[in-house]
Amino acid sequence: MQQADPHPSSAPEAPTPVAPRSGLDRFFHLSERGSTVPREIRGGLVTFFSMCYIVVLNPLIIGTVPDSQGNYLGGGTEPNLAAVAAGTALVAGLLSVLMGAWAKFPLALAAGLGLNAYLAYSVVSLPGMTWPGAMGLVAISGLLILVLVLTGFRKAVFDAVPPFMKTAISVGIGLFIAFIGLYNARFVTHAAGTPVQLGNDGSLTGWPTLVFVVGLILMFVLWVRKVPGAILIAILVATALAVILEAVKGLGAYSDGSFAPENPSGWSMNVPALEGSPIALPDFSTLFHVDLLGGIQAVGVIGAFVIVFSLLLADFFDTMGTMVAVAAEGDLLDEKGDIPYSQRILVVDSLGAFGGGIGGVSSNTSFVESTSGVADGARTGLAAVTTGLAFLLTTFLAPLVEAVPYEAATPALVMVGFLMMTTVTSIDFRDPEIAIPAFLTIILMPFAYSITVGMGAGFVMYVVIRLVRGKAREVHWLMYVIAALFIAYFLRGAIEGLLL
Repeated sequence: MQQADPHPSSAPEAPTPVAPRSGLDRFFHLSERGSTVPREIRGGLVTFFSMCYIVVLNPLIIGTVPDSQGNYLGGGTEPNLAAVAAGTALVAGLLSVLMGAWAKFPLALAAGLGLNAYLAYSVVSLPGMTWPGAMGLVAISGLLILVLVLTGFRKAVFDAVPPFMKTAISVGIGLFIAFIGLYNARFVTHAAGTPVQLGNDGSLTGWPTLVFVVGLILMFVLWVRKVPGAILIAILVATALAVILEAVKGLGAYSDGSFAPENPSGWSMNVPALEGSPIALPDFSTLFHVDLLGGIQAVGVIGAFVIVFSLLLADFFDTMGTMVAVAAEGDLLDEKGDIPYSQRILVVDSLGAFGGGIGGVSSNTSFVESTSGVADGARTGLAAVTTGLAFLLTTFLAPLVEAVPYEAATPALVMVGFLMMTTVTSIDFRDPEIAIPAFLTIILMPFAYSITVGMGAGFVMYVVIRLVRGKAREVHWLMYVIAALFIAYFLRGAIEGLLL
């Protein structure tokens, strides 16, 4: 798939590939991809800081909800957020290292948002369901995805997707993660009269907002000036500014009171305060707290199938879109749109679902935030290894990670959203057969807050338009299968109501 260069100066200009200089160079293909060890480490750290929020957010989602028996994740009748956080970091670290060392791709994994919320708010409350049983269903979904990968079905689906749809997916994800960055930093917020508004009251107020704006402007300025490590430098500067402001002002944490926040001038997610020891021994009590058959026994074979299918389908297509986005951002796609070691990438991702279930921290999946590291120069698996090692250290250094607020980290997501948006110029919007599916794919990812929904709408409309224009034979048979699966996915609420 030929594309215009989406980011002519998004990172320092890559050096001309030369012969490998070391065993590390040969193993990760550094020179082959025009990269260096410092660039990969820097890019890996940028990815880590862009997604380390999951270590705090995942426990708040799955660690605070009791199952139908009144027990919390990890066992016990009280939440154990420290154990969930440690398990989240451990599983993410191991999987990211595996992705980098074996699949040699700059893609990091962690507990998937949306998938964890589905478990917490739709699954564990079902009569008879327990957290170990729910994690068993997650592990089963991972095994099924692995079967689809090993049989070649998942790659066949990837190859069947038209090139323009792959580009639309990348653009849509760019808008999606830019919106995530703006919303998580509360640069835009929900409002009583409109879905979103600027700041907390229609204007920009508060010191945390200043940190976000400073970080974003600095990031763009450094990027325009082609400064190496622009994204990481901006994150570190914004974090230092946040720590100073918190020490002087004592702003505390933002408290969401729906449309009337109790502390609108506070920090999002983490308070940037360095207090006490930065080292703490991790609690891994969520590991192996899983019952592979418990979920099936609780809701029956049909009910378990519906749950596993929902988990499988969301992970199946989220990863495909994320993989394309990362490859496109790093110019790693060939003329056919193929990605090096794509089969290995898909294997590791399927192991992510299984590992997340066995680790008791929900399905792990590829994170689109990996594009932030790629935008900062990462091109090889060494970056993912770096991200993974940072996650492993996080199991001991949670206090340091908790010092980086959203306002300091999320400018990277906005930056990457801009870079990914530039690929839209390669889509021919004069052709309705291309324009309409691409348009739906792009807009529904941020508007529906879901990569899967955007992809599904685009795939279904692509098939429909081809059918009504008498071009049914030009559509790959797998696209019909995908469209049918997405229709079932969109109707899963009604299906679950009938079967559960």
